[in-house]
Amino acid sequence: MRAMEQRRSAARILDDPYARLFLGRLSRAALASWEASGALGNVAARLSPGLAAYVLTRHRFIDDCLQRALAGPVEQLVLLGAGYDSRAYRFASALKRRPVFEVDFPATSRRKARIVARAGARLPSIDVRRVELDFASESLEQRLRAAGFRTRRRTFFVWEGVSMYLTRDAVKATLSTILALTAPRSELVMDFWYLLDAPDLVTSAYRMSANLLSLLGEPVTFGIHPEDVTHFLARLGYRVLDLADAAELERRYVRDRRRVVPGCYLVHAATAAAAARSERISPLQRDGLASARRRSRRSRARRSHAR
Repeated sequence: MRAMEQRRSAARILDDPYARLFLGRLSRAALASWEASGALGNVAARLSPGLAAYVLTRHRFIDDCLQRALAGPVEQLVLLGAGYDSRAYRFASALKRRPVFEVDFPATSRRKARIVARAGARLPSIDVRRVELDFASESLEQRLRAAGFRTRRRTFFVWEGVSMYLTRDAVKATLSTILALTAPRSELVMDFWYLLDAPDLVTSAYRMSANLLSLLGEPVTFGIHPEDVTHFLARLGYRVLDLADAAELERRYVRDRRRVVPGCYLVHAATAAAAARSERISPLQRDGLASARRRSRRSRARRSHAR
């Protein structure tokens, strides 16, 4: 989709000059055929109405957030489920040698490494650290540390196109790991899916698409409505900075007649400051900790008096 978008001469949502390097032989041939036939602009819309525009605007939203973050004190970038994302190369100048940790399954990571090696000087030289991870059985924290990730540092995390295929517990566990690894005011951009509930035929079709993904072996297992996500993230130690649904993505980035598929949205959040993190402890837990501290002080006082 990014390679197809790059061939547009007008109303381009995303600029990705490196996308074509990551295409396979068949994909390059198909792209060349569509270009020659003049059908390029309509292919993605016919194959997946609204989905291509969502993927492109999702990339653009993340790029805008990252651009602002790299102008500040962010020290490292982590791409969870990096796939064939070219973001590390597109932001080579702004990164200024800050490391980029690309986390993905071993097979995907190794294939991407071969593509990058073949591209050679066509890609800028940057500090990309490939982190091979079996998300089902290995520890994200351990694999990041082994790759040189520095804990308690301001970090920017990108987690796109993944949360809806995980369980709620898995999403919460990953968010908790990010919080534990990073310094306060680290940043995260991720997308969420939610069940559309309007009673019209178009919305019904979108609801059926989730069932179709399940039949194809990739079931949608986690969803949360935009109205609820701020509280969900706050309970995990995050503060929402920005939220963009389909209508907002269209308003910001689409300059032609394309539509963004509804049912998905993006969130830009920051990890809470140290004081705010302590507020996540429940009143009952705070009472228990306070009681324990009082007992400890009394015990120390008795020992001191005995001496």
